[in-house]
Amino acid sequence: MIKHIVSGLKALLLMTLLTGFLYPALIHGIANIFFSDKAKGSLVRIKGEVIGSKLIGQNFDSLKYFWPRPSSVQYNPLPSGASNLGPLNPDLKSTVIKREKDFRIINDVPDVKDLPPEILTSTGSGLDPQISPYAAILQVSRVAKARNLGRKGEDQLVSLINDMTQKRQFLILGEPRINVFLLNLRVDRLYGQYR
Repeated sequence: MIKHIVSGLKALLLMTLLTGFLYPALIHGIANIFFSDKAKGSLVRIKGEVIGSKLIGQNFDSLKYFWPRPSSVQYNPLPSGASNLGPLNPDLKSTVIKREKDFRIINDVPDVKDLPPEILTSTGSGLDPQISPYAAILQVSRVAKARNLGRKGEDQLVSLINDMTQKRQFLILGEPRINVFLLNLRVDRLYGQYR
């Protein structure tokens, strides 16, 4: 009996060392050597100061910026999560109706145009940094007007959106998308402003 207990404890100690310490240390080392940027959170720095991550959505509420997908956690990564409102919940319906009305008014989008779902609903994590190119195009007029760019500026913003659009992964996975945080940084670089 004692022999079996000692054998079990040795196996437990060995597996704890292997899976609890050695394997994580190995993976951490490999990640930092070969994927350093990703392993450190894909942080974006300006003049040495961390201003955000390429992986986490951020709140841009100024008219001068493209807006990301709504967040049910106000873009706070600590309590990330969804609203947990089901499709038949009247609160979800009223929230979506309000978001649609506000977006159409602020961006001067006529009722005849459909809005993409990512403008109306939040993600499961509440931190999605990407929207569809169409959702960004619908905001071009507002951003250009807020920055006094004129018609030529609108054309430049559309071209920028087209250039920064990420294609489907492996040509079949996902949908074309654009990272709102990186788009806003590029717009700031082009037009000399930083929030």
